[in-house]
This record gives sequence, structure tokens and C-alpha cells, in this order.
Amino acid sequence: MRNRKTLLCLVVMLALLLTGCGTENNTQKAGAWADMQPTGHMDLQYATQFQVDYYDGGYALITIQDSDKLLLVPEQAEVPEGLDTDITVLQQPLENLYVAASSAMDLFSGLDALDQVRMTSTKQSDWSLPEVQQAMENDDLLYVGKYNTPDYEQILAENCGLAIESSMIYHNPETQEQLESLQIPVLVERSSYETHPLGRMEWIKLYGLLLGKTEEAEQYFDERVQQLDTILSDKQTDKTVAFFYISSNGYVNVHKPGDYISKMIELAGGSYVPTAEDLQVEENALSTMNMQMEAFYAAAQDVDYIIYNSAIDGELETMDQLLEKSPLLADFKAVKNHNVWCTGKNMFQQTTGAADMIADLHAVVTDQAAGKDQLTFLHRLK
Repeated sequence: MRNRKTLLCLVVMLALLLTGCGTENNTQKAGAWADMQPTGHMDLQYATQFQVDYYDGGYALITIQDSDKLLLVPEQAEVPEGLDTDITVLQQPLENLYVAASSAMDLFSGLDALDQVRMTSTKQSDWSLPEVQQAMENDDLLYVGKYNTPDYEQILAENCGLAIESSMIYHNPETQEQLESLQIPVLVERSSYETHPLGRMEWIKLYGLLLGKTEEAEQYFDERVQQLDTILSDKQTDKTVAFFYISSNGYVNVHKPGDYISKMIELAGGSYVPTAEDLQVEENALSTMNMQMEAFYAAAQDVDYIIYNSAIDGELETMDQLLEKSPLLADFKAVKNHNVWCTGKNMFQQTTGAADMIADLHAVVTDQAAGKDQLTFLHRLK
């Protein structure tokens, strides 16, 4: 272990020395940070977990909600003097990225920028995105270990320009500290904290900024929002929808009413069940929770539609497979009416598919999916 740490330190010192060699004096001069004032900000429609302030000279200050501040410095530009110590510097171009936040990978794919991502903490077998699987098959994208125990030597050897972590890294702060000690800047992305599903997708604007693809990111986002213009302007239906899966120990895992899944159902024109009253939580409560099957039965027996979340334990194809999870489901109105759908495993990795998922849900609650067995992300159980 001591020899490995010694080798790692030597590699870091060599990398730092090489960084300072052979550079020409053609950099853009920067003034004092205290004298720099914002000239504008990034226009965000739905995202609330980050903001971007623009400065003269192409500089941009990125603020991640309740987390970090990062200053994006253009290529051939100097870091401003007297920069606050709590601000991380990101010097463009940003290449050979290490993306440990799996939900962000699809956004890089949407930008046609997978070639700028070199490393991931998700194994090839755990990806459901074909383009990512192909990149790993070609060794263009490398698995470098779990997010909390990555191969630091390999990350350093690949000349990583930025590590993008999910908030799971907060449970292992030593991992972030080790990356930063190797002079690898870390951005902890919080798209999973966005309550609006289009807010998650709007993080593509941040990654477009980092990679010099601002126009492409804005165009991509705007096109997908336009897909929903008709849906979002439609009136609410009176249809109710339950979205859940049953854990191996028999608990029903549901999304809380303030979660983005609940919001998708609402945007599609439906009403999510169980309600905040059923769960005894606040209306804006995020993430998921477990409940007893009996309590779920009482809350959701009469829902119009059931959507089974297959992301955890694999896709279901038949009603019999569902009833093996719990025979009590046979009494549900949606089961009796054959209004049971299942998600595809790629739904949660395909962040850019939020518009398509809302369109699927809208087709279900408006009966436009009647007679159909397959939608973009949903398939009907037989």
C-alpha cells in the first residue's frame, strides 16, 4: 500500500511538471476576481439545482445548489487573481471526463459528446444505453471501478479533466478528497433533486456549457420541450395511476408525491396514488419510501392504471409474473381491467427521454394507448 501511494505521488508530481512545460505566453490576461461583475445568466425554465452567471471574457460561474461553486475558465485564459478559495477552477477544454453519475451519461450522448467521456463507474453489463455499451465494447469508454473505490492511478493516467459525481459521493467524502488531491476537479451533480422531470433534462445545458456546445444543448432541450406543448396544455383527466415495485422482502416501494415520477404523471394528465395523505408525508416530499402491502392495497386498490417499475428487479412480461409478487394485486381494479404496464430497464438511465415518458403516460391516461401493447418506455403486461 505504501509503495502504491508513493508511486501515485510521483505520477502526480510528474503530471504537474509536464503541465507547466512548453506553454506559450499567449494566454488571455485576467483581472482581479473582486473586480469582475456578472454580465448575464443562463436562462433556465425548469432546473432549480444549478445556476450559471456569465462574465466578460467567456468566464462562467457555476453554482450547484447547496453544494459547490465552479469557475469555468476559457482555453488560453488566466484564472482571475484573488479567486475565492471555495471556488473550483475548470479550465477548458475539458476532456477525458470521468462520469460516475450514470444519469448524466445520456445527456452527453444527447450532445453527441461521448467521445469526451473516457471513464465510468458503471459496468458495461449494467448499462441499458446501446451507444454507451458500444463505446465500452470498443474500449472508448473504460470502467474504472465503483464510484466509491475508483482506480485513481488509471483515472490520473487517462489525464482526466473533470470527475462528475452523483450526490452518493457525500457518503464517501474521502473519494472526492482523493480526486481533488490529484488535481482532478470534481462536480457533484444534483439533477436527481429536480422535482420537475424536465428540470433533470435541462442539465444538458450545463454540460453543453462545459464542453463548448451551448447552442447544441439549447436546441436539443427546446426540441424536446416542444414535443410536449400539446400534452402540457391539455386538461387534467380523472384517471389515477400507481407507480411502484415490490421488494424481495414484500414491501411496496413507491415514489413520494413531490418526486419527479409523480410530477410526470401529473403533467401527463393523471393523478398519482398513493397520495401525501396516504403516505403521511409532505406534498413536496422527494424520493421513494417503502410501505406495507396492506397499506398500499387500501390506498391503490381502485386506481385506474398500474405501472410496475422494473428498474430494480427486471422487466415483467405477464400478469402471472406480477401476481407472483403479491396475490393481493389480483383484486386491484387495474389488474381486472388489464390496465397494467411495465417500464423498460432503460427508463432511468435515459434522462433525455423525459418528454417521451410523459407522452407515454399521457397516452395511457387518455386511453390513446387502448389496443396497444408497446409504447416508447412502457409495455402492457399480457
